[in-house]
Amino acid sequence: MRESSPSSRPDPTRRAARRRGIRAEWVAALWLRLKGYRVLRHGEVTGRGSGAGEVDLIVRRGNLVAFVEVKSRPDLDQAAWALTPAQRRRIERGAAAFLARTPNLAGCDLRFDLVLLTPGRLPRHLPDAWRHGD
Repeated sequence: MRESSPSSRPDPTRRAARRRGIRAEWVAALWLRLKGYRVLRHGEVTGRGSGAGEVDLIVRRGNLVAFVEVKSRPDLDQAAWALTPAQRRRIERGAAAFLARTPNLAGCDLRFDLVLLTPGRLPRHLPDAWRHGD
C-alpha cells in the first residue's frame, strides 16, 4: 500500500480555514435570503489555472443579479481589506463564465457585492462594493 507524502496530506490549518469560509458563506446566504434575494449558486468555480474564476454566492432579486464575495475576519476593517485586486479579477472571471452559460440573465442588472462577517455582529452587506475592472 502506498503511503501519502507529508506534502500530499491536507494541511489542518487550511482545512479549518476552508470550513470557516463555507460556514460564513452559508450565514451570508441566509442573511441575503432574509433581505429578499434568491440564491442562484453557492461556491461557483469555473476553469483552472490563471483563467479560473470563483464566486462565493450568486444571488438575484427581481432584475438584479449580484456576484457576492464573503469575508469573515475578527473585525470589520480586516474583513473589508481582505478583498484583493487579484480576488476581484477572479470573481469577475467567474461572473463572466456564469453569465456566458446563463443566457436568460442577459438583460439583468449586474453588480459585485461584499458581505462582511465578524464575531458577535450581524453580517454587513455592501451592495455594489466594486465595479468591473476597478
